[in-house]
Amino acid sequence: MKKTINVLLASVSMISVLITGGCSKKHDALPAINGFNTSNDVAADNLLAHWSFEGSNNEVISSTAPTTAAGNSFATGVKGQALVLAAGHLVYPTIAKLSGANAFPSVTVSLWVKISNNNTLQSNLFGITQPLATQSDWNTGPLNVYVETGNHQVGSDTLQLHSDFATYINSVRYNGDNVNNYGGTAGTDYQYVIQGGKWFHYVMVYDASGSNIDLYANGVVVSDGIFRHRTYTPTGGTETGLGPIVNSPGATQVVIGAWPTATAGFTNSPDQGWQGLTTGSIDEIRVYNKALTTLEIGSLYQLELANR
Repeated sequence: MKKTINVLLASVSMISVLITGGCSKKHDALPAINGFNTSNDVAADNLLAHWSFEGSNNEVISSTAPTTAAGNSFATGVKGQALVLAAGHLVYPTIAKLSGANAFPSVTVSLWVKISNNNTLQSNLFGITQPLATQSDWNTGPLNVYVETGNHQVGSDTLQLHSDFATYINSVRYNGDNVNNYGGTAGTDYQYVIQGGKWFHYVMVYDASGSNIDLYANGVVVSDGIFRHRTYTPTGGTETGLGPIVNSPGATQVVIGAWPTATAGFTNSPDQGWQGLTTGSIDEIRVYNKALTTLEIGSLYQLELANR
């Protein structure tokens, strides 16, 4: 009897091993995309600020909370949750990594947006501005990333992207911008963005080494090649590139969903009739102090789209 019991126990143990082994499954790691495993790996050493909007309006790296939050809520985004604005906006105090005269000589701003044309007002999605008491005009800088939602008929699928920057050379302000539907031929000089009411990845890049500004939609350059090289002509000199962005004054603030005008608390910057508060959704805002390459931008697009 004892021998029979031992044989039965051995048989049960063997069956258990076989069952356990048969049920176990090894999950292979997800393949890297151009050498990056997650969106946070892309140009990680150059990331100055990040808004993930995972149920919070705080900037992730510094934990800075907005001083003003209006018309805002959260909903499902491209990666986790997203910020939803209903004629709303957020204004932030100074964030140290975004402040200083030379905080971002070159710069990349990456974000996801879902927005529709309203046929009346333009929507500023993200801006790095002069302080509330200093900003005297909406484009005194240093950055605005926006959509000309008043450019096409209401609800149309075609969006006009526009971004601008300002820099100070010998205390004189100069501006540069680019757009994806102006002054050239569609399909040759710029590309249409057919994304009205849909999520898409919007990236603005300014590369100081060549004084070039480019706009991307879903990993593809869409802005006008005619306007990418930004120059100025100093008094008595020859035309030259604008070079590195210099902030003046060095301190900055961030505004999301509004123009840096009186409506958002910038009391010395009067509102203009074409400017409005944003109605739409924004997700995964990232600011880098370098010009991301096309490869890095494409990787960021693919990784965030895959919720990585």
